[in-house]
Amino acid sequence: MKDVLDELAATRRTMGTGNLPAGDAYTVELRRRYDTGIDDLWDAMTNPERLRRWLKPVTGDLRPGGTFALDGGEHGEILRCEPPRVLKVSWLYGPEADTWPGTSEVEVRLAPGPAGDTEFELIHAAVVEEPLFPTYGPGAGGVGWDLRLLSLARLLAGHDNTDENTDHESSEFVRRSAAAWGQAHQAAGGDPTHVAAAVEATTAFYAPDPA
Repeated sequence: MKDVLDELAATRRTMGTGNLPAGDAYTVELRRRYDTGIDDLWDAMTNPERLRRWLKPVTGDLRPGGTFALDGGEHGEILRCEPPRVLKVSWLYGPEADTWPGTSEVEVRLAPGPAGDTEFELIHAAVVEEPLFPTYGPGAGGVGWDLRLLSLARLLAGHDNTDENTDHESSEFVRRSAAAWGQAHQAAGGDPTHVAAAVEATTAFYAPDPA
């Protein structure tokens, strides 16, 4: 359990705003260090065999201008690819998202660290309408990315990610992740009452009470 929560604490989270072709966007931003070289981390992000072990199985034309699809329904276009430092994609959900161009983009930036490690930065910008942001705040996407980055850390540490955490560990991780995104939301100027309600809703969505 301590290792899982240490991974959660390793990430710095911020919420911001940005602009996409479809309009004003919210951003969730995650920054952390991985104890591996930049080429290895880039390979984990772009090699389909490794990508499926921490994100989801991927298919498509995996080169700039090509399109991709994940096993969970997310899909998009590869907008920018500069190995081993920058990868940017559009990030859409479900078939109806094809009618909403420019509504969601994910950019990952890597930089070599001073000790053979790598600085990792992920920015997910999305034009979010009711009820997602008003109900869940940045945790709507932020908790999901925290879970994926935990799996990435495990992969880089040599685990195969086939052993799931216990229900208690998973629920505690989600609870603390949602609370951390609540802190980022409040630091960005969120109303405390709205923030508290969003944290509660996000926690219930990702880790519903079995009762």
